[in-house]
Amino acid sequence: MKILIINPYGIGDVLFTTPVISNLRLAYPQATIAYLANARTADFIKFNPDITQVFVYERDEFVGKYQKYFELFNNIKQQGFEMVFDFSLNSSFGFLSAACGIKKRVGFDYRKRGRFLTHRVPLMGYEDKHVIEYYLDLLRLVQIPVKTKEMTFPVPGKDIQWAQAWLERHNIDSSRPLIAVLPGGGASWGKAAKHKRWSASNFAHLIDKIVENFDAAIILLGDSKEEELCRQVTREVHFPIHFGVGETSLLGLAALLKQCQGAIVNDGGPLHVAEAVGTKTVSIFGPVDPQIYGPYPAEGHVVVQKNLPCQPCYRRFRMANCGHISCLGELSVEEVYRKVQHIL
Repeated sequence: MKILIINPYGIGDVLFTTPVISNLRLAYPQATIAYLANARTADFIKFNPDITQVFVYERDEFVGKYQKYFELFNNIKQQGFEMVFDFSLNSSFGFLSAACGIKKRVGFDYRKRGRFLTHRVPLMGYEDKHVIEYYLDLLRLVQIPVKTKEMTFPVPGKDIQWAQAWLERHNIDSSRPLIAVLPGGGASWGKAAKHKRWSASNFAHLIDKIVENFDAAIILLGDSKEEELCRQVTREVHFPIHFGVGETSLLGLAALLKQCQGAIVNDGGPLHVAEAVGTKTVSIFGPVDPQIYGPYPAEGHVVVQKNLPCQPCYRRFRMANCGHISCLGELSVEEVYRKVQHIL
């Protein structure tokens, strides 16, 4: 059996497909399982031991470049895949799969975009249950048993060694609780990512309370685009913290999170990286429903939200026209701190 999985989206979304990968490997121990991903997620999915091959699709690099499309088409067609699981919600990938001669094409029929699929689940949006359950529904549709629902993120040994060396360079006392704080996240939302982020000032005050009461060592993490946001946090804290923003690859981030007792994060990809490597999380949710996009399974993780009547206002892949984001603005440091105590 040769199987292709298509998901060109962000970190969290690709991690949500890892239970699908695990169940496919259990059902077909000798199968070739390939993955089509964007460049950033390809960097970690290729280390999944159940993945045989990775195809990279970076949308901006393909715009107007028909030669690249033709090369991708040929590369996929030559593999002779028999089945594809398409999580793109995009008819273009369904057409690509059909043109490549893949007989069994499984995916979601969102806004009639599933017309090239042979097996489809009607979809208006993700609602009422977690995204992982929606993804596993595609296995159930073609009678593949679901035996595990856990996300996986295997971290290579060299990245674990890098993380341990990083901690040593920063003279972090191993006897103190080690907590990662990520004030950014939500990069897949682009400019709207600010709607998923609790304020830098609140994060600073939260860090002060944690260090004062638990003598924790704090690592501030994020990518290079979030450096100024995180510098604002460092300007407002009253205790020394360890600054790792922009210093890690995605695998390095996973390796550092794996060393931590807990991680405090906004809704976004880093939350799911921490969860997938086995680190307890406290996640802050605003417009998005944590029952659909939050930690799953939820054991060992704590979600904080204001529970306003208007929450969640992100439904069916659309954000409401909200100019105040009170769900995050009114969420106090004390409310989050009470939840943090569950992981310390």
